Amino acid sequence: MRSISLLVLALALSTGISVSAAESSQTVNQQSILEPGGEWLSYGRTYQEQRFSPLNKINRDNVNELDLAWSFKFDTARGMEATPLVHNGVIYVSTGWSHVHALDARTGEELWHYDAKVPKAQLAKTCCGPVNRGVALWQDNSSAPLQVFFGALDGRLIALDAKTGEENWSIQSTPTDGNYSITGAPRIVKGMVIIGNGGAELGVRGYVSAYDVNTGEMKWRFYTVPGDRNKPQESPALEAALDTWSGDQWYKLGGGGGTAWDSLVYDPELDLLYIGTGNGSPWNRDLRSPGGGDNLYLSSIVALRPDTGEYVWHYQVTPADNWDYTATQQLVLAELQIKGKSRSVIMQAPKNGFFYVLDRKTGELLSADKFAKATWATHVDMETGRPVESKFADYQKNGGSYIWPSPYGAHNWQPMSFSAKTGLMYIPVQSIPAYFSAVEEVMYRVNRWNTGVDLNTNRDPRSWVAGKASMDALIFGELVAWDPIKKQRAWQVHHAKPSNGGILSTAGDLVFQGTWDGTFAAYDAYDGEKLWQYKSDSAVLAGPMTFELDGEQYVAVAQGSGGTVMITVGDELQRNKTNQNKLLVFKKGQFNQTNSLANAELTTIRALGHAANTDPEVIALGESIYHNNCGSCHGINALSNYIVPNLRYMSEQTHNDFASIVIGGTRTHKGMIGFYDTLGVNDVDAIHAYLDDKQQNLSERLELTFLQKIEYWFNFWMAKFGAMFPELLNATRAYIM
Repeated sequence: MRSISLLVLALALSTGISVSAAESSQTVNQQSILEPGGEWLSYGRTYQEQRFSPLNKINRDNVNELDLAWSFKFDTARGMEATPLVHNGVIYVSTGWSHVHALDARTGEELWHYDAKVPKAQLAKTCCGPVNRGVALWQDNSSAPLQVFFGALDGRLIALDAKTGEENWSIQSTPTDGNYSITGAPRIVKGMVIIGNGGAELGVRGYVSAYDVNTGEMKWRFYTVPGDRNKPQESPALEAALDTWSGDQWYKLGGGGGTAWDSLVYDPELDLLYIGTGNGSPWNRDLRSPGGGDNLYLSSIVALRPDTGEYVWHYQVTPADNWDYTATQQLVLAELQIKGKSRSVIMQAPKNGFFYVLDRKTGELLSADKFAKATWATHVDMETGRPVESKFADYQKNGGSYIWPSPYGAHNWQPMSFSAKTGLMYIPVQSIPAYFSAVEEVMYRVNRWNTGVDLNTNRDPRSWVAGKASMDALIFGELVAWDPIKKQRAWQVHHAKPSNGGILSTAGDLVFQGTWDGTFAAYDAYDGEKLWQYKSDSAVLAGPMTFELDGEQYVAVAQGSGGTVMITVGDELQRNKTNQNKLLVFKKGQFNQTNSLANAELTTIRALGHAANTDPEVIALGESIYHNNCGSCHGINALSNYIVPNLRYMSEQTHNDFASIVIGGTRTHKGMIGFYDTLGVNDVDAIHAYLDDKQQNLSERLELTFLQKIEYWFNFWMAKFGAMFPELLNATRAYIM
């Protein structure tokens, strides 16, 4: 379950990473996570999860001297979402498919590598790829061994020896016969490893668990939603929550959702653990809870006692979730002066587009304001603390509607950063609408999405030109500096693509962020002016970090395209580039490292070597089956982004093998299981006809004709106008689809 290069380890030890050095360094415990100095010891640097560093040797005046000191290329080629941790001159970083690497922070030499050997078939149980957001470090005392903890994609929680990469213990933290997965980074609190899980798109019951760091023994578990109403609930909090659910469908359709797949934050002073919970399962509330109800504790911030998992308080950011609006996004602790009074607050910018500030002692809502475009609600009523839903929100009653934000969210997993120096929160924002349309019934299925909405509604219009124009007009990203006191934007930077990187802010008055196109940049923390950038060959989406070693400040970030937006929102035409997974490490100086750029040449369009089914009804059927079964991995409209195979560029051999791949699972070893239990031969033939049609029309997209350019700009500005008046988008939809 691991591979270790003893030669490299010996070399690393000879350069100063020795046992004696480790023993003389700070102990990685609660105190050092509170005050890590020049190291980065926890996912968000400290328990506050602000991702702000007091280091300032790299600053506004000299950031132009920053250069790539070294990089390390990983063997994986999927999304890179991990924030590296640094202790005693060693970087610990996880990658896709549940690998962990220990690297010499000075040189990038690999010290050890652990492979959890997750079965590739596990990919079908994920919403967004085999990603991992990071590891955790802990040692009980200065003489105890340092351990590395991480959650594997298949639900195992694993403890490793930090010196050797040897496995200390491994436990299965999720059921193996359902739709669970783990992608989030664990947190260590009072000698316990805290971990959640994912799977609400497919159907699971969310929970958070605590395990002993030394033995892996489970100490407690907190379920986020009630179980079978005909059975005793696990806690008084769940008994109380039961009244907010109607019917008996949620636990028959997988469990109700509410997975805590990302944010876990601890306040040592108050001795409270805060968790962010996920969306409802299915998304469609009328199917999940017919008869209504808020459905606690979906889409909520929940405070627990860390010793026991006992419920203390909650605030639900999206009652009766209907849109996949998770509250799993980063939770940040801070002290703010509000109306002349110092308040201990917890802040969040969840998917739903509102920025929340709560008193973290009591859960009192202090403010809730839109940080991005959000049409599902007009505002949050500060007397009730509840959002006021708009006329667009209930797509079951209105027959379907365009809504901002989409299930991708106005802010997703990419971490934000709060600077107490500037008083600003720096948020990676994405603007993506979606057309929501309900289906009448949903069936729980293992390895399949079970959302209760029609995923085919976001397909291309009849004209691909109109589709491209609308996407270019409506879909983009931003780096937003949000003032939580003034409750407004201080500044913003526009990005052409929606999914961009997490944020690091520093005492050097800098804000670092990567982008979809592989740019890693530093901005002025006060006004957003771009001061420096590095261009790489794959997307830089992970949260950056910084550390100090031998008197020098470094900045590090992982690169690799992935995540749900990049998987599903692809390029019109494929280029000859590959998804490079790397760790990039920068410091001041000139190091003459090779700067690899992505290959921009267009991929050769393949002519079909077989007769295609051109029946429009079959193609339309295939389009619907594709989007409701295949699009979450292979892209909306079969537009892919160099992460999984682009089905519009299939070889003739793949065409010949299509049915055996899709039904028979001949590529299960690569993560493509067979769907014989949900798709029949006629279904697969219809999907194939749809993809054949897409492939045959590729050449038409090489260059716009004069008339197509007119069509493009007409639709572009109509979409812009429609963003201001969503009624227009709804009214004209039938004419363009």
